[in-house]
Amino acid sequence: MKKGNPWALIPFVVFLILFIGSGIILGDFYAFPVIVAITISGAVALAMNRKEPFARKVDIFCKGAGNSNIMLMVIIFLLAGAFSEVAKGMGAVDSTVNFALSVVPQNLLVVGLFIISCFISLSMGTSVGTIVALAPIGVGISEHTDITMALVMGAIIGGSMFGDNLSFISDTTITAVRSQGAEMKDKFKVNFWIVLPAAIITGIILAVVTMGETGQVEHLSYSFAKIVPYIFVIIFALVGMNVFLVLALGIVLSGAVGLIDGSYQLMSVLQKIGEGMAGMYEMAFLAILIAGMVEVIKFNGGIDFILQLATRRIKSKKGAELGIAGLVSLTDLSTANNTIAILITGPLAKNIAEQYDIEPRKSASILDIFSCSIQGLLPYGAQFLAAASVAGISPVSILQYAYYPVLIGICGIIAILVGYPRKMKTQI
Repeated sequence: MKKGNPWALIPFVVFLILFIGSGIILGDFYAFPVIVAITISGAVALAMNRKEPFARKVDIFCKGAGNSNIMLMVIIFLLAGAFSEVAKGMGAVDSTVNFALSVVPQNLLVVGLFIISCFISLSMGTSVGTIVALAPIGVGISEHTDITMALVMGAIIGGSMFGDNLSFISDTTITAVRSQGAEMKDKFKVNFWIVLPAAIITGIILAVVTMGETGQVEHLSYSFAKIVPYIFVIIFALVGMNVFLVLALGIVLSGAVGLIDGSYQLMSVLQKIGEGMAGMYEMAFLAILIAGMVEVIKFNGGIDFILQLATRRIKSKKGAELGIAGLVSLTDLSTANNTIAILITGPLAKNIAEQYDIEPRKSASILDIFSCSIQGLLPYGAQFLAAASVAGISPVSILQYAYYPVLIGICGIIAILVGYPRKMKTQI
């Protein structure tokens, strides 16, 4: 490892000042477009290191931005966006919610809402989308019972982070897996058994705190056929089918269901595919720009400096895993966006993981678990802001009911301390 250069980290500092500074001044962490902040920071990176010709630095930036892992990530983003939008457009979300509400006991409505949001977020791959879909139902449940509005929103946010952390089409999961060179199904299996206890305990807590509260929910119609594309994607991704094929077939299946039941005409299916892809453009370009900027920072010695600083006191594999957890947690606190946090810390985590023989499936799980844990506890994060705006309450009031994000952080630490998972045996 070459000698680190702290000055090479100035672009990171510029990004944080622009992003956090504008959030504090404007009272809105999403007012300053993050892609503009990254573009400015990338320009600062290119302006540094005057010893190198500008054309050389641009070439380094482009090589980082065009890394094969980044390009694969971008394509998966676009396909995931298309699938999510086509499925949603033909009524898959509404059918799933209505079906689940029809089978949830009236005295376990909040527990049911938590479980529904777990499944919806796992299927859609978006926590904010899940919250937007379910928050109005949560408001109705709170208004017809004595259950606190903030508690209901806390249950929905918790469930939405379950899928954000596990879904095969979640941008955080895709980013964590691609940045570490892991297999999606391997990461899922490790991740699932770490967070399952947190989900079960959350369900028990919600059942206890809402005990004795009942309410009536209007049972709306649903079509099981519209739920099938979600089930298809989850099952076939789990058995190891290539993610490109899974998403492509998911898009075709969703479109076919919509065409058969009259929800779509051929042109409207194509338009939904375009809308879904367009919805992922910002995330795709963020991945490209961040990768380019990180490559220039790495060339200038900034990554080596962070690694030397971060690993100075690391003496063991467990210490390295806790170090990765700390890095992504701090980055998420600063950026209020778990995908960006993983994009920024991913290369660092991969270096630490290789140095301390941490399997890619484990380092990817750590990145995803701890970024989602912190994201689910940020009153200034998109999830809290979306839920609070629908409910008409303060985001801070929801924080005390954020059971699941706290519990996945605890489960993640326990998994590190007990050494789960055991190292896979190498095939000869």
